[in-house]
Amino acid sequence: MVSLGCTMEVSKIKEHMRRPKGVAIAVVAQYGIMPLTAFSLGKALQMTPMEAVTVLICGCCPGGNLSNILALALRGDMNLSIVMTTCSTLLALGMMPLLLFLYCQGISGLENAVPYTGITLSLVMTLVPCAIGVYLNHRVPQYSKLITKVGLSILLLSSVIIGVLAGVTVGGTILTVASSRLMISAALMPLIGYTFGYILSAIFRLNSSCTRTIAMETGCQNIQLCSTILKVAFPPETIGPLYLFPLVYIVFQVAEALVLILIFRCHQRFVAPKKEKDVYSEVESPTEGAELEKCQWPQ
Repeated sequence: MVSLGCTMEVSKIKEHMRRPKGVAIAVVAQYGIMPLTAFSLGKALQMTPMEAVTVLICGCCPGGNLSNILALALRGDMNLSIVMTTCSTLLALGMMPLLLFLYCQGISGLENAVPYTGITLSLVMTLVPCAIGVYLNHRVPQYSKLITKVGLSILLLSSVIIGVLAGVTVGGTILTVASSRLMISAALMPLIGYTFGYILSAIFRLNSSCTRTIAMETGCQNIQLCSTILKVAFPPETIGPLYLFPLVYIVFQVAEALVLILIFRCHQRFVAPKKEKDVYSEVESPTEGAELEKCQWPQ
């Protein structure tokens, strides 16, 4: 998070706060699209009540810090990404109880399930390191790129190690206990979030970097909070192996995001430069009768 803070600028953060159009769209997508998607999948796939509640809790969680990393890899607007994560986490203190009440009426055990301490800690762990990174970027900008590279390298290495250990420890168990309904939900939820987050921001004509950022923020859920709620709300004999659903979700969440990032990077590397070259060639050597387009090019 310190590394991500080094990619942010105070002036752009203030601009997003003064004109919170992108943040408002992201909040609507996060707390509108994802809970509704989770609820609809539960109905469409005819899940058991416990399975439906598990998926719904995951859909009601705010965006996590992972969305900031993925937005950076997708060359999104990091200032907007951090502001969005902060706002969604702060709003989770009120939105999660409200959404769980609306979608899970009549289910006992959820009244006191929202981990306010965990949400507050998540907020602090986002804001404080980012503030340090912003300060470093402002005071010693010559070192900010180095800090970012080192931080992201450490993150990637630790993510690989954790992923391998998790796969060795519980991978077989997950495949044994996870029903096809849960696997389908875990695969579809992030993809639907990415897609509709992109569409919603495109409808409101945000620029491409903001559109990619909102798409990533919408599809990424704070899996740690989901696991905490499942642990707090239900005893082990009730939740059983469903406690492992967040691990299944994060695997699909990251895998689908990496595919999107790969497609975007390939497009930027091979397709976009070719189009730009073709446009400039046409402007520099206009065909007969194309003088009007040449005159209008600066506009």
